[in-house]
Amino acid sequence: QVQLVESGGGLVQPGGSLRLSCVASGSGFRLNAMGWHRQAPGKERELVASIDRAGSKKYLESVKGRFTISRDNAKNTVYLQMNNLKPEDTAVYYCETDGGHYSDAGDVMFRSWGRGTQVIVSS
Repeated sequence: QVQLVESGGGLVQPGGSLRLSCVASGSGFRLNAMGWHRQAPGKERELVASIDRAGSKKYLESVKGRFTISRDNAKNTVYLQMNNLKPEDTAVYYCETDGGHYSDAGDVMFRSWGRGTQVIVSS
């Protein structure tokens, strides 16, 4: 089983910055796409940013120019640098990764989710 451990959430004033980190731990696996999702009160969960193994990135339109996703494949870690935070960024942020467990017959695919980390942007 692949476990995701998130860190970096907290309370920040509008215009401030936070960096979220997510580390995937376990054994006998490789990671493919990784991403960050968020869910605000009364709203549906939405994809904020994603990055594939080659480094291709996608962003939610409202965070372009403010957020940057990156990954360190050697460390099985994905980051989300969040700058110029706005109150509407307030949400629980979830780490997600797709990957495969090694096997003699081929990879067994999986999707793992973190438990979420709270980001509050308020003055």
